[in-house]
Amino acid sequence: MHELSIATSILKTANQEVEKINGKKVEEIYLEIGKISGIEIPSLEFAWEQCMKDSVLENANVHITEPDGFAICAECNHEFEISKIYDSCERCGGPFKEIITGQEMKIKKLIIS
Repeated sequence: MHELSIATSILKTANQEVEKINGKKVEEIYLEIGKISGIEIPSLEFAWEQCMKDSVLENANVHITEPDGFAICAECNHEFEISKIYDSCERCGGPFKEIITGQEMKIKKLIIS
């Protein structure tokens, strides 16, 4: 379950940011987790509950956005939506592409008190 290590990493970053401004805790956290990132949101939520007890993120409101996956075909330069990392181009069927969105795992914003 790599979601536990992701939750731990988010907590480490939040701790650093709270310390930088001599804050007390995080009121809200905004995450961006791409739909083809391989991260299972229910697993992350389960790990989150376990990981955040007695931390700066314990009672934080968590907001998660899930950008869709998009790629540009290396053969015909067509931009298309993908739901799996190995999807081929819908126009020419080419398997080679550059993934432009959908793999994100970002902390977009922290509201600290």
